[in-house]
Amino acid sequence: MTMRSLLMSTLTAAVVATAPNAIAAPPVDAMTMERIADAGFNHGEVVSTVVHLSDAIGGRLTNSPAMREAERWTQGELRRWGLKNVHTEGFEFGRGWWIESSSVRMLSPRPLALRSIPVAWTPATPGAISARIRIAPMRTEKDFAGYQGQLKGRIVLISWPDDPKDDLDAPFQRFTDSDIYKQDRYSIPHTEADSLAKTLERHRFATALDHFLAQEGALAWVRMSRLPGSLVHGEGYEFRVGHTPELPGFEISAEDYRRLARLAKSGDVTLELDSRVHFEDQDTKAYNVLAEIPGKDAKSGYVMAGAHLDSWVAADGAADNGAGSAVVMEAARILSSLGVTPKRTIRFALWSGEEQGLHGSAAYVNSHLAKWPTPSDPEIAALGPYFADDLTPNEYLPGYLELGAYFNIDNGSGKIRGIHAEGNFGAASMLREWLAPFASLGASSVVASPTGGTDHVIMSRIGLPAFQFVQDPLDYGSRVHHTNIDTFDHLRPDDLRQAAVVLATLLLDAANSDLPLPHKAIPTKPSVTNPFHYPEPSKP
Repeated sequence: MTMRSLLMSTLTAAVVATAPNAIAAPPVDAMTMERIADAGFNHGEVVSTVVHLSDAIGGRLTNSPAMREAERWTQGELRRWGLKNVHTEGFEFGRGWWIESSSVRMLSPRPLALRSIPVAWTPATPGAISARIRIAPMRTEKDFAGYQGQLKGRIVLISWPDDPKDDLDAPFQRFTDSDIYKQDRYSIPHTEADSLAKTLERHRFATALDHFLAQEGALAWVRMSRLPGSLVHGEGYEFRVGHTPELPGFEISAEDYRRLARLAKSGDVTLELDSRVHFEDQDTKAYNVLAEIPGKDAKSGYVMAGAHLDSWVAADGAADNGAGSAVVMEAARILSSLGVTPKRTIRFALWSGEEQGLHGSAAYVNSHLAKWPTPSDPEIAALGPYFADDLTPNEYLPGYLELGAYFNIDNGSGKIRGIHAEGNFGAASMLREWLAPFASLGASSVVASPTGGTDHVIMSRIGLPAFQFVQDPLDYGSRVHHTNIDTFDHLRPDDLRQAAVVLATLLLDAANSDLPLPHKAIPTKPSVTNPFHYPEPSKP
């Protein structure tokens, strides 16, 4: 019997076993639930943990000195709390990078400090540089011809300064029951024939634009922030060794960028840029942090919770994802402090490289669960696993059937309101049963809509029971996500305590359940949903 056939027969048996009439009561007894709640609500350390990650360590860009400190510190805390097999697992990533200091000033027509940030993994300026700006919005390589011979010695503003839009939505939100109900709708998957081509086009253009500007003699480039309110982000993705951009890059707040564009319509505008940034090349591997509470039955496999420890560096990475990391660590601390001896091992993961494309969780999958072929095209391979259009494994590892459940937390510090079933129809009823005791905490919903962009995605894509929680949005998506205000002040401590209690209990439910959560169907390469679709041409 092939590995694929064995998986199919085993998973079929699991689905039959978890039919609705076979569902048992939640395996966590009432007294254990009370002890978990007491440990989290009355004796919790989650707030102290996230304060250290955000205030003391700060933004944790993958392979930066701050991320290395976070890797060391979190391991020390997990060991102090009595977790076992605390270790790191490395994977090839690329260069580290960090900001020592940075400033952008308008020198003329008047002196003015501008709200800005260097773009990650772009080089430093050679000290403070000053030059006139040139507004040169470019979206495709066809635009280059219009600016040839015009950019030498200039600081080039590459974004189109679009007009501000009315903000009609409240920036801070807590879900109502109606909001959660609307999420309980299954979306049929769609596969586009040209989705990978679009991703490749965006990646190629960023590299080509940097090279064009350097060849034309530009001194640096500046882009406009995508959000209003003086927010900046600074995301950049050229972290691979040998692929560092040629020019310093900056992001300026939308309001400041538009001011520069208006002034440039009527006269010369001069900027001063000073970016003191540093690359770290001593170790090009990134590291996931792992720890365990051993189970009694080695043959029963393990369940898992995870969050990504890395962040961007516009601020402190408090909501994204110091909050999730602290909640996972707190769940580990609570269960360890209670001396639980679960049937299955409970494993905890703090991932690295999530912000650049789920590299840490993908490396874990590739080492422990399943492998997929490396694309022959180096450009496609460089995109990373999150952007791949096909993650159909070509080899399933023995550990594939050992993972009984994975719970991910990565949507800020909003309280848990339920869980996304992620298209796993067979698991929904069990998850609903396990969440039922938390109705009074607002955390009892199981919704059909999936969610993406974080570390459960690749596990879910290959059929594993991997889930992300539904959380109150707060101001995470509207203002905080990746921005210069991602600080502790935008966290809600009571929500973090609630999340840790819910997560610890669900982990123990999954670890002790006689019936495992069912896997989804073994994936195969999907057919194109609409074979009659015409690709959209590039925008002018």
